[in-house]
Amino acid sequence: MKKIKYYYDPETLSYKRIRSKKRTKVRNALIFLLASALFGTLFSLLMINSRWFFTPREVALAREIKFYETNYQILNKKMELAEEVLADLQERDNNMYRLYFNAPIIPDSIRKGGFSDPNRYKDLEQTDVRKLVAKATRRLDVLRKRIVVQSKSLDEISKLSVEKEKFLASIPAIQPVNNKDLKRMASGYGWRTDPFTKARKFHYGMDFSSPQGTPVYAAGDGVVTRADNASSGYGNHIRIDHGYGYVTLYGHLSAYNVRAGQRVKRGDLIGKVGSTGRSEAPHLHYEVIKNGEHINPIHFYYGNLTPAEYAEMLHVSTQENQSLD
Repeated sequence: MKKIKYYYDPETLSYKRIRSKKRTKVRNALIFLLASALFGTLFSLLMINSRWFFTPREVALAREIKFYETNYQILNKKMELAEEVLADLQERDNNMYRLYFNAPIIPDSIRKGGFSDPNRYKDLEQTDVRKLVAKATRRLDVLRKRIVVQSKSLDEISKLSVEKEKFLASIPAIQPVNNKDLKRMASGYGWRTDPFTKARKFHYGMDFSSPQGTPVYAAGDGVVTRADNASSGYGNHIRIDHGYGYVTLYGHLSAYNVRAGQRVKRGDLIGKVGSTGRSEAPHLHYEVIKNGEHINPIHFYYGNLTPAEYAEMLHVSTQENQSLD
């Protein structure tokens, strides 16, 4: 039975029956329904985003996504390492191997080109996840192209090396002072501070700091063209013509072991370290010249340095410090 409600009227000093309006009932009902719907929606969102209410399939999918994300990061690291190794190989290919054989340098437009088509990866870029896949695929395609080009380049270099054994023997390919005799690699090729004027000056060779009398060796087969002190600044120095446009210079020597016109082989003892001429301390100043132009000697030590020794020398040679001459 429906309850009847009353209220007290102070003016008439009597109880009167409460009669609810239909509009008020409808409004109250709508407010209740709206509040219920809002509460239900919030509760549902909380439940959906709570890890305690994931279905077993959702949990498995979340783990799978995490697995793929981790592997994607590992793949990126591997590609970065491969790109670094390949970049170093390309640098040597262009600035050492191809230079040795007078072969044209391969430009980056050929090494990395061929992927400018905007529709090439369109099918892979429909969602955020697919964009990651497309990015990795594009990166792998470029890496694969660079490897193919480099492989062909090395095939070409291999053929040239078979045909040019004499040429290879003549190339200055070893460090002129043994590592065991070195105090340090004092200064590299590039802009350096002059030890006498303190002005910034281009240094066309590499300085090897060694004790007085340390043996100096020919970097490649060739003919000694000069063994004298008649060139300004170099003091007692030796120049060897290796043919094919290559000449090496060994400066500030304390003694000669060869004479002009003498033919030498790579590794032959040609002189000893000194501090003659324009020199601040005992060291060997070493230059490599190709067709009259100076070349950074750092590219010509592959014959007697390990990769680790080469990397260390490359690092030291790039430091802009004070030269010894």
